[in-house]
Amino acid sequence: MAKKIRKSSGRGQRDLTVKVKSARGRKLSSTLWLQRQLNDPYVKRAKAEGFRGRAAFKILELDDRYRFLVPGARVVDLGCAPGGWCQVAVRRVNALGDKSDKAQGTILGIDLQEVEPIAGVELHQLDFLDEGADDQVKAWLGGKADVVMSDMAASSSGHKQTDHLRIITLCEAAAMLAFDVLEEGGTFVAKVLAGGAEGSLQALLKQRFKSVANVKPPASRSDSSEKFVVAMGFRG
Repeated sequence: MAKKIRKSSGRGQRDLTVKVKSARGRKLSSTLWLQRQLNDPYVKRAKAEGFRGRAAFKILELDDRYRFLVPGARVVDLGCAPGGWCQVAVRRVNALGDKSDKAQGTILGIDLQEVEPIAGVELHQLDFLDEGADDQVKAWLGGKADVVMSDMAASSSGHKQTDHLRIITLCEAAAMLAFDVLEEGGTFVAKVLAGGAEGSLQALLKQRFKSVANVKPPASRSDSSEKFVVAMGFRG
């Protein structure tokens, strides 16, 4: 690796930009991804603050704005691996009960793959598309949820429109589960990709929630087409 050092104006500090040399056998796309990771401030912050990935800051920023992860909330995180969103929720809903003056929340992490344990989170391997998954989620929770959130994305095909349709379909399926497990007044948060097919999802959510917002938090990379839908005030 080669490091390029440049002085920052007016602060008496130096900004370090890491440039990664292409290695034999490594694709250019892999080299660019590695270089982006090494220079991404959110990646560095995630490591420093103990989060499992930079995606944690997306839900942090969304919650800072809309305040749905409140102490005592019951949260379902669909497609929770590697667990960054769950880690944020633990702190926000007081899942560990370490704030004695606030209600203690509950977090249920659902994923197809096994996830490394997270203190304060109940983790389960489950395909949420399976028949009866909504009843299983409610059984694990012991009732209904206040928040259903999803940072899921379908495997990339390399074709932009196909990937867009896949993630919208996945998000619609997550919304259908949310309709079954949310308490009245609850919140649904999910990642989507801009691309023109999200109109049906928006119409569906506007029928079932009092407010629906589309947001691109600062932690979402500017060159990414991802955005997040925040639907609040579930009508039941």
